[in-house]
Amino acid sequence: MRILVLGAGAIGGYFGGRLAEAGADVTFLVRGRRKEELDAKGLRVKSAAGDIALRPKTLAAGAAAAPFDAVLLSCKSYDLDSAIAALAPYLGKNAAVVPLLNGLRHIDALAEAFGRERVMGGACYIGATLDEEGVVRHIGELHALSFGELSGERSARAEALLAEFARTKVQASIPPSILQALWEKFVMLAALAAATTLTRATVGEIMAAPSGEAFALRALEECAAVATAAGHAPGAPSLAQARTLLTARGSPFAASTMRDMVAGRRTEGDHIVGDMMRRGQALGVPVPLLAAALTNLEVHEARLKAK
Repeated sequence: MRILVLGAGAIGGYFGGRLAEAGADVTFLVRGRRKEELDAKGLRVKSAAGDIALRPKTLAAGAAAAPFDAVLLSCKSYDLDSAIAALAPYLGKNAAVVPLLNGLRHIDALAEAFGRERVMGGACYIGATLDEEGVVRHIGELHALSFGELSGERSARAEALLAEFARTKVQASIPPSILQALWEKFVMLAALAAATTLTRATVGEIMAAPSGEAFALRALEECAAVATAAGHAPGAPSLAQARTLLTARGSPFAASTMRDMVAGRRTEGDHIVGDMMRRGQALGVPVPLLAAALTNLEVHEARLKAK
């Protein structure tokens, strides 16, 4: 199976690196500076599950290459349009595009660009970052991946990709419904992003405030209500896990959206918080906390544009 990984940052670098480490036929489609870095220094991953140091195959956008069977898409949501344009020449006739983005809005954009039959759902569960030296740093022990056909069918191409991951250290699976899995992750992430961006605080710092726990749980309740109205009510285990994550005393955890905001960078706030808010409003679900969080994020983005 020929696999193309768009992006070699924290997510693409980690999961693509594990595939390459296991001997899969993997190529990274990357921009100029990152391509030069990978070609010169290789792909470097630091992880409790085992470090990776290898020379990956790389491809610059527009360069000639034979079609690929599967694409792992790991860009930021605000780079989706350019990613779609870069991918178009490399998709085989029955290629599967597996996005590892947060949220849901990108699914429709990819389906419109490539046809819904080419798009799978994908969700990754990992703490990872790309440091200033270009090294992917895996944080913690979790490194799981779920993917599958949007229809729920257990297809041959999904099984083929699962077989590739079965040779790696990654915990990969095909859930009964990838859309349900995506919604459950969306609920947790949107609640986390809303709570941590509104306060510019970690989960532990929010819990140190007298009203912090009630505030975080209200964010979760709003997001769960939207998912329920959309026909994807979070299961009890998923909600319990989200509650635990959002109310963990002393936790240094925060949404990447919050960390990007505090660092003065662009965020995926509209793709996550904004999309959840708009879905709620369209379904008649009250989402005042999400609306406040989106305004806060929009102010941040406006300040960046004004610089």
